[in-house]
Amino acid sequence: MSTIKTVVNNDSVADFINSVPDEIKKNDSFALLELFARITGEKPKMWGPSIIGFGQYHYKSEK
Repeated sequence: MSTIKTVVNNDSVADFINSVPDEIKKNDSFALLELFARITGEKPKMWGPSIIGFGQYHYKSEK
């Protein structure tokens, strides 16, 4: 059975963004990070090696 790779971890969001070589994209990423944190009220967390998430929601199907 396979394992889910996209799970929350303690990797540094700042380190991930700082690894982006393009300075414009890096600056835009930090600006979006602040915006999303303010709007969601959640701290950013790394989900897997390359996804930044804000909070967690469990969807339930009516089925």
